[in-house]
Amino acid sequence: MAGWCERDRREWRVLNSYERFEGAVALLVTAVISAVILVALARLVVSVVDTLVFRALNPLEHTVFQRVFGEIMTVLIALEFNHTLRYVIARELGIIHVKVVILIAQLAVVRKVIVTDLYEAAPASVAALAAGARQG
Repeated sequence: MAGWCERDRREWRVLNSYERFEGAVALLVTAVISAVILVALARLVVSVVDTLVFRALNPLEHTVFQRVFGEIMTVLIALEFNHTLRYVIARELGIIHVKVVILIAQLAVVRKVIVTDLYEAAPASVAALAAGARQG
C-alpha cells in the first residue's frame, strides 16, 4: 500500500491543474457513489429479508421478482459506474469514454424494462423503452 501511495504522490506532481481537478472530482464522485451503493445494498438486503422471509412471498411471483431484481440491477449499475470512475482516478483513462457511458445507460434501460409493468404502462412509454433497448 505504501508503494501505491508513493506512486500517486509522484504522479500528482506532474499533473497540470485541470488533471488534478479532474482526479479530485472523480474521487469525490466515487465516494458519493460508494455511499449510495452501501445504502442501496442495505435496503436491498432488508427488502429481500422482509419480502421473502417475513412475508413469505414467492420469489417467482412476477411483481416480487420485478421489485427484487430491479433493486439488484440498481446496485449493479452503481457498481459499474463506480468501477468506471476508478480508471479516471488511477489515471489509466483520461476521462470516461462514451462507450462505457452508453453501456451503463443500456443497463439502466434494461432495468427499467424489467421493473415496468407493461400492461399498465402507457403505449408511448413502452414504445420509448423498446426504442431505447433497440439502440444497443
